Amino acid sequence: MDKSGNLYVVATPIGNLGDMVPRALQVLQQADWVAAEDTRHSGRLLAHFAVTTPLIAYHDHSDERQLNRILDLLGAGQSVALISDAGTPLISDPGYRLVREARARGATIVPVPGPCAAITALCAAGLPSDRFTFEGFLPAKSPQRRATLDALAAETRTLIFYEAPHRILATLEDMAAVLGPAREALLARELTKTHETLIFAPLATLVERVRGDGNQQRGEIVLVVRGAEESASGADEAEQLRVLKLLMDELPLKQAAALAAKITGASKNALYQQALLLRG
Repeated sequence: MDKSGNLYVVATPIGNLGDMVPRALQVLQQADWVAAEDTRHSGRLLAHFAVTTPLIAYHDHSDERQLNRILDLLGAGQSVALISDAGTPLISDPGYRLVREARARGATIVPVPGPCAAITALCAAGLPSDRFTFEGFLPAKSPQRRATLDALAAETRTLIFYEAPHRILATLEDMAAVLGPAREALLARELTKTHETLIFAPLATLVERVRGDGNQQRGEIVLVVRGAEESASGADEAEQLRVLKLLMDELPLKQAAALAAKITGASKNALYQQALLLRG
C-alpha cells in the first residue's frame, strides 16, 4: 500500500459483518491510523477482524485541533483510514470537512467502496433507479418536515430518506398527507441484520402497518419513495395538492375534495383522504 499521505475513505458493514470488503479490511490493517466517528463502536469492529491499527476520534463537529492533528499526520506522510459507525462515510455521515481539507493540503483521497444503506434499500425497492435523489434525514419537527416534503412533491426522481425509529410513524403520516396516501414506498428496516424487514406498500398502508406494529419503530430505517408522475388527467400530483390546499382554505373538506377532483380529474375519495391527513 502507498503510505504517502493517503486518506482512505473506507466503507464498513451496515449490519452483517460478512459484508466487509476484502480490500477495506486490507486498508484498515495496513493504514497507520483509523479515524472513527465513535472509537468505542469502531474498536469492537476492528477487534472482530483482528485489526490492531490505532484509532483516532473524528467527526465533522470535532474541534480544529482534532482536524489539524489528522491533517498533520497526513502531511507527515502517514496514511489514515476514515470510517463511520456503519456504511459509507460522508453519506449522511461525518467526513466531508476532513476530505476537503486533506485534498487542499495535497493528500491523496482514495475511496474504498462497500456497503451503503441508501443504495442497498434502492436495490430492493423495485422503483426506478436510473434517476434518484438522496435527501438524508428530514427535519425533526412536523411543520418543517411537511414544508420540505412539499418542496419535493413534484420531484419525479425516486426519493431516498433516512429516518430515526422514534420519528418514523410521524414521518410516514406527513408523507401520506403531503405526497398522497397512494404514493408507493419501501420501508427498509435493519438492513442486513437479523431482524431485516422490507415492506413495500402505499404510504397510507405503511402508516397503518407501523402504527400497529411497534417492532417497525425500532432500528435503522431507510425510506424509498416513488417519484411524482403524470396522472391520467394530465394534472400531476403536485398540482392536485396545490388545488386541494387552496380549496381547503375556503370550503369544508368534502366540498374542497369534490371540487378539486372536478378541476384536476383526480379521485374524489383519494383527495378527501389526503385532505383529512393534511388537516391532521
